[in-house]
Formats: sequence, C-alpha cells, structure tokens
Amino acid sequence: MFRPCIDLHEGKVKQIVGGTLGAPGNLRTNFVATQPAAWFAELYKRDGLAGGHVIMLGAGNEREARSALAAYPGGMQIGGGINPSNALGWLEAGASHVIVTSWVFREGKVDWERLGELVKIVGKERLVLDLSCRKRGENYFVVTDRWQKFTELIVNEETLQKFSAYCAEFLVHAVDVEGLCNGIDSELVSKLGRWTPIPATYAGGAKSISDLAEVTRLGAGKIDLTIGSALDIFGGHGVRYEECVGFNRGKHRTSNIEH
Repeated sequence: MFRPCIDLHEGKVKQIVGGTLGAPGNLRTNFVATQPAAWFAELYKRDGLAGGHVIMLGAGNEREARSALAAYPGGMQIGGGINPSNALGWLEAGASHVIVTSWVFREGKVDWERLGELVKIVGKERLVLDLSCRKRGENYFVVTDRWQKFTELIVNEETLQKFSAYCAEFLVHAVDVEGLCNGIDSELVSKLGRWTPIPATYAGGAKSISDLAEVTRLGAGKIDLTIGSALDIFGGHGVRYEECVGFNRGKHRTSNIEH
C-alpha cells in the first residue's frame, strides 16, 4: 500500500536527498512546495490515505506540522524531535502516532530505559519506531541525528522482533537511496518482509508506480511504501499521485501505467 508523507524543513514542505540532510553546504533539495503543509494533509484526507507521516526535519517546523495534523486529525503520524515531554501534546494535536528515533539512542546504543518511559506515556499502540538505516559492509545500521550518525544497532530479525514489543509499527528510510529516484533498495525490503512481525513502512528511492507492487511482493504484504521525490505533487515525473490513490483502492492495472 501507498503511504503519503509531508517532510518539513525550515517551515516548508520539501523533498531532500536523505544523505545530505545534516551536511551544511551540501544539502540537496529536490523540491520546495508553494503550498502549506495543510494543503497536502487535506488532499490525503480527501482521498482516504491514512497512516502517512509528517516529519519535522530540524527546528522551525512545528507550526506547519500542527496545521497539517489539524487538517487531517487522526490521519497522520508525527516525527522529528519526539520525546516524553512533547509526545502527548502531539497526539492531542491530532497525530495518530508519534514516531521516535534519535531520542531512544544514547552514544550509539539503545537506551531501553528511555524507550520504556516513552511507551508508558503514549502506549505501545501509538508509538512508531524509526529504524532508518544505512548499509555498512553486509549489514544495515540504524542512523540518527538527521541520518548522519551511525549507531551500533544492526537492522536484523532479532532487532525487529525485540523492538516489536515496544511499538505498533516501524518506519524505515533507506537513507543511501532516499531522494535519488533511482529505485528502491530491494535487498532491504526483502529482509524487512522476512523479519518484521508488525507492519512497517519503507521509504527510499521509489521511481515508478511499479515499485508499489514490487514492495508489496518483496515485503510479503507486510511492507507499505512511501513515495516522495518521484511523485508529481512533489515536482516529480515518475509517479502520478492519482496512480497511488488508485493502487490503494484496488484499481491499479500495470497495463495502464504511463512511462
């Protein structure tokens, strides 16, 4: 299934090449929207696209994030700077779930006490763990702090099984291909499909509507796909938004795809 997104950077909806996010002077932006975040949220609400996410990439994005959640209450998740002091406030603002990553890591290791504290506050059923990762050698390692810092945590079956006791879903950006529109990381999607015991959303590299079917197949029906830079509503040329809506409604036909 297709899951929509709203990525916020410096108060604007943007599509950014993931690996450049935390590198001053090297930031690569594929798209900057003229519409506010609420415009996209209203679009997703109109078309019944639930389970998408609003991600705040750094400071200065709270106002836009709140407006998006207000436009589609209960329809989108929120991530970026989530911690025990603000998590409930975001749920009250209309988020269906809070997404957490950097806060549960300390010095490259999982801080289980912090994670447990967050679960007590919001409940497992309203928590999504962001295990966005980059490949080093044969393994995928979780990265934090705008995807620039490698942790010691390897994404594997053991990791996903253990973390599934603390959350409702996983969100996994394949950072090395994020924003490049050169194709999904098929190896990672396949592994997530084999390993995850709970729903997961994959993001990174999608370039055509056929990637939706491919992720569904490789992920054994357990993995959803977020498409960003390739999507026409974000200035892309590879995927039409209407195709994604049709896919979710079961009207998708590969023979009708325009390349």
